[in-house]
Amino acid sequence: MTAPTVRRRRLGSELRRLREGAKLTLEEVEARSGLSASKVSRIESATRGAKPADVEQLMSTYDLDDPDVRSFLLTLAKDGSKRGWWQSYNLSPLYADLISLEHDASTFNTFEPMLIPGLLQTAGYARAVITALSMTATPAEVAPLVEVRMARQSVLTRPRPLKLRAIIHEAALTTRAPGLGVMRDQLQRLLDVAEYPHVTIQVLPTDAELHPGAAGGFTVLGFGQPGLDVVHVEQLDRSLYIEEPQEVSRYAEAFERVTASALPFDQSLSLIAAKKDVQP
Repeated sequence: MTAPTVRRRRLGSELRRLREGAKLTLEEVEARSGLSASKVSRIESATRGAKPADVEQLMSTYDLDDPDVRSFLLTLAKDGSKRGWWQSYNLSPLYADLISLEHDASTFNTFEPMLIPGLLQTAGYARAVITALSMTATPAEVAPLVEVRMARQSVLTRPRPLKLRAIIHEAALTTRAPGLGVMRDQLQRLLDVAEYPHVTIQVLPTDAELHPGAAGGFTVLGFGQPGLDVVHVEQLDRSLYIEEPQEVSRYAEAFERVTASALPFDQSLSLIAAKKDVQP
């Protein structure tokens, strides 16, 4: 049995939240919808996919009237078994989840304390980062991961591009990457992408006062509907996804506080340009 996609898990989570909000047990849902309690349970746990007709029936059972939410959940049902381009690569399930979330998201707010965000990396910088963090990967193993990272960046140039806000700590601009010109090219890439109307890049200076981002980097992915946003926290050998609305709200607030401590847009770009000019 294949692992459930992030779309299936998200659909199951939202349908369970709707059921609990309606204060219905699985048995009561069965009596009202005609769908067996075991089937509803498997849909909620993402151990099986959900047909759009079943989702329609459940949404009606839960008296969900919001047309935008209904449309979003139906899209999740239709796409639940869809294979994305990234699934042709041998990626970990958690990394595949991140790419799937990026693909479906409308906004991407990220704070990076030590690295340039993946969606803004050059191939040379990405190769250096992946090699350093993996510690044991061979060049042959790193190459397809660099290819995937470059392909991920298509979300910034698609017809309806991802709206990206990146807060990058000043330390990430000065961390040395092996290879002549790698950091210079990377900083130029930041300046180039910052010209996109849907991309905002700010630098958090080293002399900024303490802020919530001191606990580490994180990303808030937005989907345009209340309660559907997801937080991604990346660690050395694993990733954490946070979906509970109250916890997501805390991270969203933390991002705004980090933003308030960052340099304004124009000053940030001037600092990036100055750092680029002193790179070998």
